[in-house]
Amino acid sequence: MNEHPKFKVLVIAYYFPPLGLSGVQRTFKFVKYMKKFNWEPTIITTENVAYYAYDNSLTEELKSLNLRVIRISGKEPNSLLAKRGNIQPPKEWIRKIFNIFSQTFFIPDNKKSWSKEAAKKAEEILQSEKFDAVFVTAPPFSAFESISNLRDKIDVPIIIDYRDLWYNSYFSFYLTPFHKFLHKRKEYLSLKNVDAVVVTNRKIKEYLIKNYPFLTFDDIIIIPHGYDIEDFRDAVKFPKPNKKLVLMFSGTFIGYGTPKYLLKAFKIITQERPDIAQNIELHFVGYLRKENAGLIKKLKLEEFVVDHGYVDHLTSVGKILSADVLWLMIDYKKNIDAILPGKIYEYFGARKPILACVPEGAAKMALQEYGASFICSPTNISEIKEMIYRIYNLYRMNNLPVPADELVEKFRRDFLTESLLKVFQSKLKV
Repeated sequence: MNEHPKFKVLVIAYYFPPLGLSGVQRTFKFVKYMKKFNWEPTIITTENVAYYAYDNSLTEELKSLNLRVIRISGKEPNSLLAKRGNIQPPKEWIRKIFNIFSQTFFIPDNKKSWSKEAAKKAEEILQSEKFDAVFVTAPPFSAFESISNLRDKIDVPIIIDYRDLWYNSYFSFYLTPFHKFLHKRKEYLSLKNVDAVVVTNRKIKEYLIKNYPFLTFDDIIIIPHGYDIEDFRDAVKFPKPNKKLVLMFSGTFIGYGTPKYLLKAFKIITQERPDIAQNIELHFVGYLRKENAGLIKKLKLEEFVVDHGYVDHLTSVGKILSADVLWLMIDYKKNIDAILPGKIYEYFGARKPILACVPEGAAKMALQEYGASFICSPTNISEIKEMIYRIYNLYRMNNLPVPADELVEKFRRDFLTESLLKVFQSKLKV
């Protein structure tokens, strides 16, 4: 019997192991499973950059896959600071100031230098080798712009994967109307040059169609974030040290999340019902940040809080498997209804109940579909407090909800990769 022909895809991804966090995982897990479906990926990514979340487990997994990875450098801040290696995330107010400066002087983003080098390398490879598709993941959207500019030079389908909004996103800052116009114009021209658009959720799809009416419903394909079933098989589950209810957060508090409302709600519980508070622990996996650690101290909640610090991906999976209930928060921001954090689907993979303090939008819809969720306002302290009481009572009665297996299964990374490759297949040049 003849072997099926092997297809080749060139993947452009600034964020890739040894870097970590959910944006890295989405792209990395896609390329991990491509070979299973007869696609051979070649990845163009960063060389040495300064970053606050290196991931040893993803790095080791990458080594085991024997993938072709081409690493290049630019002159963006992360590359220029590469000698500093693993850096601590700055305080939130410092990050915001840097973000305003960056978005004022670098359009569409401060990764422009790297993106231009990536496009040069991509053009060089595509002119010397035959590829069946080019896959660009964004942010950074400068990579999308630079690769889409190759449209007249290459005869290969270009597929873009939106992990977040570009124009008018929840992270955007526009000093002048001209800045805003430039972003929209650049996105418009970039979209004109691609063959397919993949997004993580329906809200991003709706914004794109609204902003760029030339896009049709069928032009944009939704492929959500997911979880890798192998991670949950390989992770070592951490034993619970006691019979207390463990409410756990895994991730970082950057941009749109803060634990202050949860902590203030729990402070009230310690005053109203100290007997219940003594049977609950709040666990944080990832960067808690100094300002949040300071708030815990100010509220005198140290005895109720366990800070695990930043850990690699596989360890974080083991940690969330040891929790009783998982927690996440999305604050009110501009167009925040289109954000859908990757951690939500990692939580789904753990099949744990979720306390979700989220506004209306894509995240809330996903959590409602999940079913085993306790959803409340992100900033309503009284509502959060009452939800914790409700969760504790169900925990005590061993009656916490569980999600349906068939719902969780559809978010497996291998299944999602197969969906992505069907998009590639539909755009193949004859």
